[in-house]
Amino acid sequence: MEKRDYYEVLGVSKSSSDQEIKTAYRKLAMKYHPDKNPDNKEAEDQFKECSEAYEILSATDKRQRYDTYGHKGMHRGQDYHQYSNMNDIFSMFSDVFSGGGRGGGVFDDFFGGGFSRQSRQPGYESGSDIKIRLPLTLDEIAKGTEKKIRIKHLVECDTCHGSGAKTGSTPVTCPTCAGQGKVQQVQRSILGQIVNIVTCPDCKGAGTIIKEKCPDCKGDGRVKKEETVTITVPAGVENGHYLPVDGKGHAGKNGGETGDLIVLFEEKPHPLFKRHGVDVAQEISISYPQAVLGDTIEIETLFHTKKVKIKPGSQPGTRIVLSKEGLPQVNGMRKGDHILFLNIFVPKDISSEEKGMIKTMMDSDNINPPHKSTKQEKEFFGQIRDLFG
Repeated sequence: MEKRDYYEVLGVSKSSSDQEIKTAYRKLAMKYHPDKNPDNKEAEDQFKECSEAYEILSATDKRQRYDTYGHKGMHRGQDYHQYSNMNDIFSMFSDVFSGGGRGGGVFDDFFGGGFSRQSRQPGYESGSDIKIRLPLTLDEIAKGTEKKIRIKHLVECDTCHGSGAKTGSTPVTCPTCAGQGKVQQVQRSILGQIVNIVTCPDCKGAGTIIKEKCPDCKGDGRVKKEETVTITVPAGVENGHYLPVDGKGHAGKNGGETGDLIVLFEEKPHPLFKRHGVDVAQEISISYPQAVLGDTIEIETLFHTKKVKIKPGSQPGTRIVLSKEGLPQVNGMRKGDHILFLNIFVPKDISSEEKGMIKTMMDSDNINPPHKSTKQEKEFFGQIRDLFG
């Protein structure tokens, strides 16, 4: 079944603000909440659908990618969460469901509270993203391409399976924080005692201490690895567009999520074409006789060899549009044009015979601009005739 547009799911427009999207989601989530619709599979599906839509549209980077690529751009890796139960959704969007007040959140007030959230284990640390720049030619951008790149990243240690402990041993509970990863610090002031919750200095927030470290990862739980990654570049990307490759960043610690590989596209200059969005512009030079008499010439676009008709009497700067010979939009909605701008070629070196031909042309009233020459202009053209004579 084809997915519905995320904006349509939430009933908002593409220009809606983050707050408008959040408000729309809260209304729908309350409407389709399973506590209000017990044993209603349709309501549960709608609850999951609007939660998936909110996850994408509430994140700036994911919303930008969805606006650019549509649904197909959200399936390179896993760019949205597959919800298996309601608590899973609540844990993902605790800011929406909690309300932020001391008396409980919007769902607590509306349904009487009672949903549970899974807490992260002590020392949970997400892996960082890796960002690279990928130069592309205009020809590669026009048709789309695949690129193989080598990356070095931290992956889970195969020897200790990420625990950091030597084979046959296990980390022990930190006696300082009793496995919580945090400790209280009490400071006295003139106003009384001030209690701060800080990361445990002994286990660094992990909640456990490794007495016998893994010899391969030295207790970190991660090792460096070099890997070849295939990047599928969609046609039509621009400078500043980026593609996240899920799970190809650095591995997290203590069960933390793996980061992403962020590929930033850079367009190399083309020797003939200049890009303007999805349109491609090119300046071509034609001779004076071609401009006057007209001609048919062949030019190369990004995709084809095209025959182009030059109309008689074409002027410098004349614009010729080759429809749909430009670049495609990334979402495939439309294709740009290849636009030619005519320039008249003026030779620097000519033969005596050619000079004579040009001199004869200069004596023709039909060749000269259609206005009455002033005395100064006549003197100027006289000097030109003397020069070519």
